[in-house]
Amino acid sequence: MSSGSTGASKATGNLLSRSFFALVAGLNSVGTMWIFALMVLINVDVLSRYLLNAPIQGVSEVVALSIVGIVFLQISDTVRAGRLTRSDGLYLQILKRQPMLGHILGVLFDTVGAVFFGFILLGAIPRLVEAYERDYFAGNEGLFVVPVWPIRLILVIGCVVVALQFLVLAWRNLKAVQSLATENSGADT
Repeated sequence: MSSGSTGASKATGNLLSRSFFALVAGLNSVGTMWIFALMVLINVDVLSRYLLNAPIQGVSEVVALSIVGIVFLQISDTVRAGRLTRSDGLYLQILKRQPMLGHILGVLFDTVGAVFFGFILLGAIPRLVEAYERDYFAGNEGLFVVPVWPIRLILVIGCVVVALQFLVLAWRNLKAVQSLATENSGADT
Protein backbone atom coordinates (compact mmCIF):
# COMPACT_ATOMS: atom_id res chain seq x y z
CA MET A 1 0.00 0.00 0.00
CA SER A 2 2.84 2.39 0.77
CA SER A 3 4.32 1.81 -2.71
CA GLY A 4 0.99 2.92 -4.23
CA SER A 5 0.96 6.11 -2.21
CA THR A 6 4.60 6.71 -3.13
CA GLY A 7 3.69 6.26 -6.80
CA ALA A 8 0.81 8.72 -6.45
CA SER A 9 3.08 11.22 -4.71
CA LYS A 10 5.69 10.81 -7.49
CA ALA A 11 2.99 11.36 -10.12
CA THR A 12 1.79 14.48 -8.30
CA GLY A 13 5.37 15.69 -7.94
CA ASN A 14 5.99 14.94 -11.60
CA LEU A 15 2.83 16.84 -12.61
CA LEU A 16 3.84 19.75 -10.40
CA SER A 17 7.36 19.70 -11.85
CA ARG A 18 6.07 19.61 -15.43
CA SER A 19 3.58 22.40 -14.71
CA PHE A 20 6.28 24.58 -13.18
CA PHE A 21 8.59 23.87 -16.13
CA ALA A 22 5.75 24.84 -18.50
CA LEU A 23 5.20 28.07 -16.56
CA VAL A 24 8.90 28.97 -16.74
CA ALA A 25 9.08 28.11 -20.45
CA GLY A 26 5.84 30.00 -21.11
CA LEU A 27 7.11 33.16 -19.41
CA ASN A 28 10.32 32.88 -21.43
CA SER A 29 8.31 32.52 -24.66
CA VAL A 30 6.21 35.57 -23.86
CA GLY A 31 9.42 37.52 -23.26
CA THR A 32 10.81 36.35 -26.60
CA MET A 33 7.63 37.36 -28.45
CA TRP A 34 7.76 40.71 -26.68
CA ILE A 35 11.32 41.24 -27.95
CA PHE A 36 10.15 40.51 -31.48
CA ALA A 37 7.24 42.96 -31.12
CA LEU A 38 9.65 45.63 -29.84
CA MET A 39 11.94 45.07 -32.82
CA VAL A 40 9.00 45.57 -35.18
CA LEU A 41 7.85 48.68 -33.29
CA ILE A 42 11.32 50.24 -33.29
CA ASN A 43 11.84 49.53 -36.99
CA VAL A 44 8.43 50.93 -37.93
CA ASP A 45 9.21 54.02 -35.83
CA VAL A 46 12.57 54.50 -37.56
CA LEU A 47 11.01 54.09 -41.01
CA SER A 48 8.16 56.39 -40.08
CA ARG A 49 10.61 59.04 -38.90
CA TYR A 50 12.77 58.72 -42.00
CA LEU A 51 10.17 58.29 -44.73
CA LEU A 52 7.17 60.23 -43.38
CA ASN A 53 8.81 62.55 -40.87
CA ALA A 54 6.18 61.30 -38.40
CA PRO A 55 7.57 59.35 -35.43
CA ILE A 56 5.35 57.03 -33.44
CA GLN A 57 4.54 58.59 -30.07
CA GLY A 58 5.63 56.72 -26.94
CA VAL A 59 8.13 54.30 -28.44
CA SER A 60 10.87 55.28 -26.00
CA GLU A 61 8.52 54.86 -23.02
CA VAL A 62 7.32 51.48 -24.24
CA VAL A 63 10.90 50.29 -24.81
CA ALA A 64 12.07 51.51 -21.39
CA LEU A 65 9.23 49.73 -19.57
CA SER A 66 9.53 46.66 -21.77
CA ILE A 67 13.14 46.02 -20.85
CA VAL A 68 12.18 45.50 -17.22
CA GLY A 69 9.25 43.30 -18.16
CA ILE A 70 11.29 41.15 -20.53
CA VAL A 71 14.09 40.62 -17.99
CA PHE A 72 11.68 39.42 -15.31
CA LEU A 73 9.78 37.22 -17.76
CA GLN A 74 12.95 35.45 -18.87
CA ILE A 75 15.14 35.31 -15.76
CA SER A 76 13.58 32.16 -14.30
CA ASP A 77 14.36 30.23 -17.48
CA THR A 78 17.89 31.63 -17.40
CA VAL A 79 18.32 30.29 -13.86
CA ARG A 80 16.74 26.93 -14.78
CA ALA A 81 19.10 26.49 -17.74
CA GLY A 82 22.16 27.46 -15.67
CA ARG A 83 22.89 30.53 -17.81
CA LEU A 84 22.77 33.10 -15.03
CA THR A 85 26.06 34.99 -14.94
CA ARG A 86 28.42 33.47 -12.41
CA SER A 87 31.91 32.04 -12.41
CA ASP A 88 31.39 28.37 -13.16
CA GLY A 89 35.03 27.50 -13.77
CA LEU A 90 35.95 26.98 -10.13
CA TYR A 91 32.50 25.65 -9.19
CA LEU A 92 32.56 22.99 -11.92
CA GLN A 93 36.06 21.88 -10.87
CA ILE A 94 34.92 21.59 -7.25
CA LEU A 95 31.81 19.68 -8.36
CA LYS A 96 33.96 17.29 -10.40
CA ARG A 97 36.67 16.71 -7.78
CA GLN A 98 34.61 17.04 -4.58
CA PRO A 99 30.96 16.38 -5.53
CA MET A 100 29.72 16.66 -1.94
CA LEU A 101 31.30 20.11 -1.47
CA GLY A 102 30.11 21.17 -4.92
CA HIS A 103 26.50 20.29 -4.18
CA ILE A 104 26.69 21.95 -0.75
CA LEU A 105 27.91 25.11 -2.50
CA GLY A 106 25.06 24.68 -4.98
CA VAL A 107 22.54 24.57 -2.12
CA LEU A 108 24.11 27.70 -0.65
CA PHE A 109 24.18 29.59 -3.97
CA ASP A 110 20.60 28.67 -4.88
CA THR A 111 19.26 29.47 -1.40
CA VAL A 112 20.95 32.89 -1.46
CA GLY A 113 19.45 33.47 -4.92
CA ALA A 114 15.96 32.67 -3.63
CA VAL A 115 16.43 34.98 -0.63
CA PHE A 116 17.76 37.77 -2.87
CA PHE A 117 14.69 37.63 -5.13
CA GLY A 118 12.50 37.39 -2.03
CA PHE A 119 13.93 40.74 -0.91
CA ILE A 120 13.25 42.23 -4.35
CA LEU A 121 9.71 40.88 -4.07
CA LEU A 122 9.23 42.52 -0.67
CA GLY A 123 10.14 45.88 -2.21
CA ALA A 124 8.17 45.32 -5.42
CA ILE A 125 4.77 44.45 -3.93
CA PRO A 126 4.18 47.83 -2.24
CA ARG A 127 5.28 49.62 -5.42
CA LEU A 128 2.83 47.51 -7.46
CA VAL A 129 -0.03 48.33 -5.11
CA GLU A 130 0.89 52.02 -5.12
CA ALA A 131 1.13 52.15 -8.93
CA TYR A 132 -2.26 50.45 -9.26
CA GLU A 133 -4.07 52.49 -6.60
CA ARG A 134 -2.67 55.84 -7.72
CA ASP A 135 -2.88 55.02 -11.43
CA TYR A 136 0.75 55.80 -12.23
CA PHE A 137 1.64 56.08 -15.89
CA ALA A 138 4.65 56.73 -18.09
CA GLY A 139 4.66 59.17 -20.97
CA ASN A 140 3.23 62.61 -21.60
CA GLU A 141 -0.44 63.22 -20.98
CA GLY A 142 -2.15 64.25 -24.17
CA LEU A 143 0.47 62.57 -26.38
CA PHE A 144 1.00 59.05 -25.08
CA VAL A 145 0.55 57.39 -21.71
CA VAL A 146 0.94 53.80 -20.60
CA PRO A 147 0.08 52.44 -17.14
CA VAL A 148 3.03 51.32 -15.03
CA TRP A 149 1.28 48.69 -12.89
CA PRO A 150 1.32 45.88 -15.51
CA ILE A 151 5.12 46.03 -15.66
CA ARG A 152 5.31 46.02 -11.87
CA LEU A 153 2.96 43.02 -11.82
CA ILE A 154 5.29 41.22 -14.24
CA LEU A 155 8.19 42.08 -11.92
CA VAL A 156 6.34 40.58 -8.95
CA ILE A 157 5.40 37.42 -10.88
CA GLY A 158 8.95 37.10 -12.19
CA CYS A 159 10.40 37.41 -8.67
CA VAL A 160 8.09 34.72 -7.33
CA VAL A 161 8.86 32.32 -10.18
CA VAL A 162 12.64 32.86 -10.11
CA ALA A 163 12.72 32.47 -6.32
CA LEU A 164 10.81 29.19 -6.69
CA GLN A 165 13.22 28.13 -9.45
CA PHE A 166 16.18 28.78 -7.15
CA LEU A 167 14.46 26.71 -4.43
CA VAL A 168 13.90 23.85 -6.90
CA LEU A 169 17.61 23.90 -7.77
CA ALA A 170 18.58 24.07 -4.09
CA TRP A 171 16.32 21.07 -3.41
CA ARG A 172 17.97 19.09 -6.24
CA ASN A 173 21.42 19.90 -4.86
CA LEU A 174 20.27 18.93 -1.35
CA LYS A 175 18.98 15.59 -2.69
CA ALA A 176 22.36 15.07 -4.39
CA VAL A 177 24.13 15.78 -1.07
CA GLN A 178 21.88 13.25 0.69
CA SER A 179 22.48 10.69 -2.05
CA LEU A 180 26.25 11.16 -1.84
CA ALA A 181 26.12 10.89 1.95
CA THR A 182 24.15 7.65 1.66
CA GLU A 183 26.64 6.27 -0.88
CA ASN A 184 29.58 7.27 1.33
CA SER A 185 28.03 5.72 4.44
CA GLY A 186 27.28 2.54 2.47
CA ALA A 187 30.85 2.40 1.18
CA ASP A 188 32.23 2.76 4.72
CA THR A 189 30.40 -0.34 5.98
